Amino acid sequence: MNQAVVTAKGQLVIPAKLRRKFGIKKGIQVYVYERDGEIAIKPITDEYIRNMAGMAETKGKLLKALMAGKAKERKLREALSSLFSLTPQFPRVQ
Repeated sequence: MNQAVVTAKGQLVIPAKLRRKFGIKKGIQVYVYERDGEIAIKPITDEYIRNMAGMAETKGKLLKALMAGKAKERKLREALSSLFSLTPQFPRVQ
């Protein structure tokens, strides 16, 4: 059994063994829901989206929209990451 501690902000660190097993990496969104009186967490991966696509009977339109949204989100995250990872260069005062 794996244990974790909830922080004052309600954050929870998922043990590395479980993150590797379920493909949960930095930036992956998860679906948190209640099931039979317990809290369950399901990673929202590309595979999960493909598996859920048939449930809405949209003939793939929903899947395409979700994948396009994820691609936009990924590009935005990368752009913001590169923007904020820049270290400002100040002239040296001698």
